[in-house]
Amino acid sequence: MNPSEATNRRDFLKGTAVLAAAGLGGCAATDKGGAGAQAHALPKPKLRRKIGPNDKIRVGSIGVNGQGNYSVTQLLKQPDVEFVAVCDVCDKRRDGTIARIKKAAGKGDPKPYTDFRKVLDRTDIDAVVIATPPHWHCLMGIMACEAGKDFYLEKPMTLHPAETRALLNAVRHHKAITQIGTQIHAVDNYRRVVEYVRSGKLGKISTVRTFNIQNQGPNGIGNAPNGNPPTGVVWEMWVGPAKFQKFNPTLFTGSFHHCSWMAYSGGWTPGMAPHIIDLPIWALELGCPTRVSATGGRYVIQDAGDAYDNHEVLWSYPGFTMTWMSSVVNSYGWDFGHGKRSRRLGIYFHGVNGTMFSNYGMHKIEAEGDFLKTIKDGKDTDPPPQSVPKSKGHHREWLDGIKTRTQPLCHVGYHANVDICCTTSLLAMKLGRTIHLDPKTLKIVGDDEAAKAAIPIYRDPWKFPARYL
Repeated sequence: MNPSEATNRRDFLKGTAVLAAAGLGGCAATDKGGAGAQAHALPKPKLRRKIGPNDKIRVGSIGVNGQGNYSVTQLLKQPDVEFVAVCDVCDKRRDGTIARIKKAAGKGDPKPYTDFRKVLDRTDIDAVVIATPPHWHCLMGIMACEAGKDFYLEKPMTLHPAETRALLNAVRHHKAITQIGTQIHAVDNYRRVVEYVRSGKLGKISTVRTFNIQNQGPNGIGNAPNGNPPTGVVWEMWVGPAKFQKFNPTLFTGSFHHCSWMAYSGGWTPGMAPHIIDLPIWALELGCPTRVSATGGRYVIQDAGDAYDNHEVLWSYPGFTMTWMSSVVNSYGWDFGHGKRSRRLGIYFHGVNGTMFSNYGMHKIEAEGDFLKTIKDGKDTDPPPQSVPKSKGHHREWLDGIKTRTQPLCHVGYHANVDICCTTSLLAMKLGRTIHLDPKTLKIVGDDEAAKAAIPIYRDPWKFPARYL
């Protein structure tokens, strides 16, 4: 079959049957195993091509809408990247990206694909960028590991607690070099905040408050009707393992609108919290929380989606708590602005000596009385020395890691502690009770119902790879 030929339902099912026969399926099992569990041995890690300092890294891009095209742009700037394949379920998006790559001298002549499995099957690809809608991330990441590919994966990393653990275990088993697309981690402002928090000048920090807010009004993202996909879009593959619904033009637009549908994004908490709670988890080296409590729901919005419009979360750690507030129906942001409707986000570090508040591009300090005497106009006149080096770029860190076989800063092993916060918060809201976690294993403890609910049931013929639990 010509790789650019649209995958029809019959070929889709046939391809997935072959995948399952090859041991790449899995099952929807509980952590405890039993009748529903599989006892498959994990696939043996594949040998990778040794890439020298002057060699080019051969890349395949899977998903080239908004963030996928952003990654293409960043990788086109790198002298040691060659594009071998571009995959997207939309012919127009895929072919436009290929044309852009071909215009860049020396960046390759990538072949077009609609089925990502054919990209992973290629033995001449070293690494893949996965920038599909979030409901695909876990399965594609694990399949990339099993195909011997390193990967750059857009956030959110996963949507369910069991997916967090499965992808983490797969990466460890296959020794994949990974980077999660929390690009803000690479900016200088975040690095200065990390240095200040770790300096101890704020004193003991007992609470961090984080938020992401906007006001879409009661009509939300609107009520465009469902219908049939346009020519050149393989909707069956777009939906993949998630709950099926008919094509919706707003949903198909891009990542901003994905956040209005639970099945394809998990809502705005997985959509934005990975960027925001990343900073306190990094600065305070928090690891995995011991308890997660959450509440929220769809209280105001009436649009084509079904996601919550309010979500409040409390993450508990030994001697410390972190909170999260998400709203799409009110954008009042305390020190970060009010009045005009706007998207606002921020982090407050509450220490005994003072409070630091930060967003992507700024940070300010408010002293508690005379505890911090070096603060003037929100800045410390005697800041700690710079100790976190300037980033070479989020994508560059990943490429360097591939060549040296060392993990970049936002690899799956680090980001799992961010991801488990997001995925477990959704489960806590759904069940209406606190979830307890073992920080060493990221497993849910003392709640068999929650442990079972943490494992997604994929739509046939896709199967959750429970062997990595």
